[in-house]
Amino acid sequence: MDSIASFLNAPRPAASLRKRWRIACVVILSCRAMRSLPRRALVGVLRSPSFTALNIQSFHDEDGSSEETPFSHVDMESLMNLMKKKSLEDLRLLGGVGGLAAMLASDADTGIRGSHDDLQLRRKTFGSNTYIKPIPKGFLLFILDAINDAFLLILAGCAVLSLVFGIKIHGIKGGWYDGMSIFLAIFLVVAVSAFSNFRQDRRFRKLSAESYVLKATVVRGGRRQDVSIFDVVVGDVVFLKIGDQVPADGLFLDGYSLRVDESSMTGESNHVEIDGDRNPFLTSGVKVVDGYARILITSVGMNTTWGEMMGSISRDTDERTPLQERLQKLTSKIGKIGMTIACIVLAVLSIRYFTGSTKDENGQREFNRRTATFDNVMNDMVDNISAAVTIIVVAIPEGLPLAVTLTLAYSMKRMMEDQAMVRNLSACETMGSTTTICTDKTGTLTLNRMKVVKFWVGEQEVVNGVRFVARSVVELLHQGAAFNTAGSVYKSNSASEPEFTGSPTEKAILSWAVMELGLEFHELKQSCTILCVEAFNSEKKRSGVLVRKEDEETTAISHWKGAAEMILARCSNYYESDGTVVAIDAEKRSKLEQIIDGMAACSLRCIAFACKQVMREDNEISAENNIYKLEENELTLLGLVGLKDPCRPMVRSAVKACKLAGVDVKMITGDNIFTAKAIASECGILTPYDADIDGTVVEGKEFRDYSMEERLEKVDRIRVMARSSPFDKLLMVQCLKQKGHVVAVTGDGTNDAPALKEADVGLAMGIQGTAVAKESSDIVILDDNFHSIVTVLRWGRSVYNNIQKFIQFQLTVNIAALAINCIAAISSGKVPLTTVQLLWVNLIMDTLGALALATERPTPELMKKPPVGRIEPLITRVMWRNLIAQALFQIIVLLVLQLKGGSFFGGNERVKNTVIFNTFVLCQIFNEFNARNLEKKNVFEGIHKNWLFLGIVAFTLILQVVMVEVLNRFASTTRLNWGQWNLCSGIAMLSWPIGWVAKCIPVSN
Repeated sequence: MDSIASFLNAPRPAASLRKRWRIACVVILSCRAMRSLPRRALVGVLRSPSFTALNIQSFHDEDGSSEETPFSHVDMESLMNLMKKKSLEDLRLLGGVGGLAAMLASDADTGIRGSHDDLQLRRKTFGSNTYIKPIPKGFLLFILDAINDAFLLILAGCAVLSLVFGIKIHGIKGGWYDGMSIFLAIFLVVAVSAFSNFRQDRRFRKLSAESYVLKATVVRGGRRQDVSIFDVVVGDVVFLKIGDQVPADGLFLDGYSLRVDESSMTGESNHVEIDGDRNPFLTSGVKVVDGYARILITSVGMNTTWGEMMGSISRDTDERTPLQERLQKLTSKIGKIGMTIACIVLAVLSIRYFTGSTKDENGQREFNRRTATFDNVMNDMVDNISAAVTIIVVAIPEGLPLAVTLTLAYSMKRMMEDQAMVRNLSACETMGSTTTICTDKTGTLTLNRMKVVKFWVGEQEVVNGVRFVARSVVELLHQGAAFNTAGSVYKSNSASEPEFTGSPTEKAILSWAVMELGLEFHELKQSCTILCVEAFNSEKKRSGVLVRKEDEETTAISHWKGAAEMILARCSNYYESDGTVVAIDAEKRSKLEQIIDGMAACSLRCIAFACKQVMREDNEISAENNIYKLEENELTLLGLVGLKDPCRPMVRSAVKACKLAGVDVKMITGDNIFTAKAIASECGILTPYDADIDGTVVEGKEFRDYSMEERLEKVDRIRVMARSSPFDKLLMVQCLKQKGHVVAVTGDGTNDAPALKEADVGLAMGIQGTAVAKESSDIVILDDNFHSIVTVLRWGRSVYNNIQKFIQFQLTVNIAALAINCIAAISSGKVPLTTVQLLWVNLIMDTLGALALATERPTPELMKKPPVGRIEPLITRVMWRNLIAQALFQIIVLLVLQLKGGSFFGGNERVKNTVIFNTFVLCQIFNEFNARNLEKKNVFEGIHKNWLFLGIVAFTLILQVVMVEVLNRFASTTRLNWGQWNLCSGIAMLSWPIGWVAKCIPVSN
């Protein structure tokens, strides 16, 4: 009673006013409780103390006017305690679920009012259905991550020493340039890296948040509608069906055979039964595994018993993809090579320095034992160490992780625009390697716009309406359509057009029943009582319901609906159009099967209605403990309907594109084998040539009954699997993976979850997919369209291809820089590229190069190549050919300038070194064009469409001009004249014809 008392927290009003309010409350709440409670004996309602649980307050503004606040007297903490304790006694004292609904100004049939003001007031009073998420990393943390690089820290130490000794030797006016230049270069590298990673982290978090938006079906103002689970409020009446996730804590209102999986909360895998008598409590986040129901939401967001669930579901945006792991290994190997070369360079420079082999700008020996001072020696050695460490910094391709991040973020954004929402980053890459796609039929290959186009009663097709069909048969069809469904019909008034909700099949049948058969949905619902329900599942492919009319206490009718041949197999009689019942013998069964096969051959989904009347004295139904039995044998066939679901307009071209790309498409459906064949042929999955090959079309049972060896032998030939169960789909995925295929699978049901998880890429349907299916998937196809799957395939290949482009470009820079500095150091004792210059190359090539090459859109050529295998090397022979050609060209040219350029530039070492630095950077800029396409000779194709690439190249050129012409002291450069700029540009431009010639060299794959 303490929890109930907390609801009553208002001051006592005047006696007369309190009396009037109590009278009004008794009338209103008693009526609402009677309407909301299941049909029980009236005495049960009269005993309900629901109207004694409240003490109504009056709220007055300063001017004396009253403001109505229907549930401001309800204490949120008491509602939370009710759900945590799961106390049936406390719930009974509140008047049951119906009484609590009345307190929350809700109704079991019409829900809450649902107006903007009503929703805002509920969120203000009870909170919103959102969850506290971890605070994202700030920009400062990204800066610290970027600084936390051992080699950059060593460089910073060298910069400090250079600054100290430089000032000591040359004074503060001229000695701070070298040290501060290195500091400035390090700052730019850290700032750009931190900003890029910070920006991509924010983008990933935004996309990740969008990927976890699930839908819930609620009724507001008497109208069913789908809303985001984050928009659910306290008092909402939510509809649950198989596969749904319970969006917030709630109480069972009504429903049938409801069982939930509470493993997300308790860790126990046993399914829990939910009902109105023994266990009406439902917790946020649990999954519906059977049945359907309506629930009343009592707590939302952080006030639920599992309030932090959504926060824990959020994926770690720092997770590494398989490609990133491979790149990390590649980076590690290159780093070791760079360290080895750096040690060699440092040793050579040190030996040459101390043996007096190196000279300064005036031609004097840098080290002289007689005149050398400690400060001079330390300053020169700091320069040598800086050069060696810089070689390591340049050698390590730090731009590779950034390139992966950029291309994944860019691809995720573009894929979202193309109706594909990525939930798992690795799926972006894996999709590009996919060799087989196992797809559903309904909604993926077809439009999922069902319409009843054929109707048979017995052996007679009904073509001119139902006026010639017996009224008794039509009434039974009314019951079968209205009660044996999870859908509903809504009419705001008698003159308005009806609105249908439910799955496409249910909406089509309800529309046909209302429009063609004259079904009065709500009137029929009120005249009958549902005793038992067996919800549809993909194993049995049928659903059933036991119905009793209000005026018939001794009889009930068992209605069944489902796959035509499966329902027919359980029928022993059928109705003719005049209402007579005819026994089904072998001949008549054969004729009925021909009718079903005929509709299936026309690409129609065949649904059968059947029923059976049961008597209480037959002991078929028992009211004891409200347990009833649904009879499913010796049924009487009511009728057959054929539903047309046309193929999507672009599906045939999409299937053709997959085949051209070397990707096999298999259709796995629960439909009749004739329907499956017709749809597969229409979509291009099954060609006339395939139809003549044995084993291309199988049924799920046949595939299931194969031995393991037979399955592995025949799985490649299969194009269509009909009458399949989710287990058959899982079995096929496992067989394909055992044979080395990279498998993508589509799914929309709860039972598809194992196959979605088992597949290399799980593709859930965004419209028809259940919450369980989406949570088990890697990518959600928002429009349920197969063409969008092909788009995902194209983007997956683009991700892999863009990374390969950047690897080729990056390694060319690394190899050339390492070779030039190493050879020059050994031969002359000087490195032509200084610390600041190498850091500058590292900065613009890693960041701007990654941005330019990682954001290339997919090209048509990508879908003309076979898929990349599981074990194919990341750096292909084609890439080695291209990068070796470019690296050799750059090494030869720059070493010639280093060794022979002094005389050409009049002995001016500063001009020579500036030309070498400028030529090296321009070579990389021109080589970016070569890297746009790994195999095609015309690297300018489509360049006018990629404004981002052109903009980045132009920006890089401007920065280089500034570096050479303006920041002379910072970069250790001197200004160049027009002739020298033309020389640098001319040499760099030679990379284009060299790239063209290199691509003419044949390389085997």
